[in-house]
Amino acid sequence: MPICIPDSLPAVDVLRNENVFIMTSSRAKTQEIRPLKLLFLNLMPKKIETENQFFRLLSNSPLQVNVQLLRIDQRESKNTPMEHLNSFYCDFDDIRHQNFDGLIITGAPLGKVPFSDVVYWPKLAEIITWAKEHVTSTMFVCWAVQAALNVLYDLPKFTRSQKLSGVYQHHIIQPNAILSRGFDDTFLAPHSRNADFPKDKIINYTDLTILAESDITGPYLMTTADKRMAFVTGHPEYDSFTLANEYFRDIKAGIEPNIPENYFPDNNPNLSPKATWRSHAYLLFSNWLNYYVYQLTPFDLTTRNMTVDD
Repeated sequence: MPICIPDSLPAVDVLRNENVFIMTSSRAKTQEIRPLKLLFLNLMPKKIETENQFFRLLSNSPLQVNVQLLRIDQRESKNTPMEHLNSFYCDFDDIRHQNFDGLIITGAPLGKVPFSDVVYWPKLAEIITWAKEHVTSTMFVCWAVQAALNVLYDLPKFTRSQKLSGVYQHHIIQPNAILSRGFDDTFLAPHSRNADFPKDKIINYTDLTILAESDITGPYLMTTADKRMAFVTGHPEYDSFTLANEYFRDIKAGIEPNIPENYFPDNNPNLSPKATWRSHAYLLFSNWLNYYVYQLTPFDLTTRNMTVDD
């Protein structure tokens, strides 16, 4: 089954050309099923690019998913046309009284910015808290993990002395966990962040279970016992060239970044990189939709029954 997105969203043509299974809103109205309601809070600067990346992964499921795009505020974007935001995104006040099966909160390029200096921090904290009562399962990605750890567990911001950028090998440490079901014992995933997630802080100050980690990047995949929240510290949604685009952007800006690790062939930025994490990424999102969202959520979203057998 496909994901369901607005008929005129740019992702429709992009994903169809890639033979990705999607369904437009007009067609979905003829389906006599109860699709999953997914809220997508997009904090990344290039909204359209991020939509395409996440929607690819969400499409690889037997479940029909209706996606509602959410913006954090109405400030003008430097990288996304205002017409696009006004046409396809809603504001939090529009949906705060609704319930959703799932919520994804993306990363944001704010790894070095104190939470108190993030202009939309109060609104984001409100949404994270709101999700505990109104969303069956929430997935936090990269910087959103750091934000959620602060809001939910009062953990301070941990910032790396040097940006983490590259593709790293991870290993499973909870082999029977359903969120990582089907993963290889070791798998690759990209990271691009200044945020740090010290393992000892996660263990000592939260109730999270670490499902997968890397000797270099630290915890990668974490979850609450009730499956209401999943935390992904990397960027499994990234395209083949996303890290390259970030690297060349930083060079142009005079930042002098390090070459992303384990990414360019022969560590040569003149050679085209290949995605080596795609199968794991598809499986991660498929598992989340099935085991953390579909299997937990009530048919009637006005009721909240959040227990599930592992």
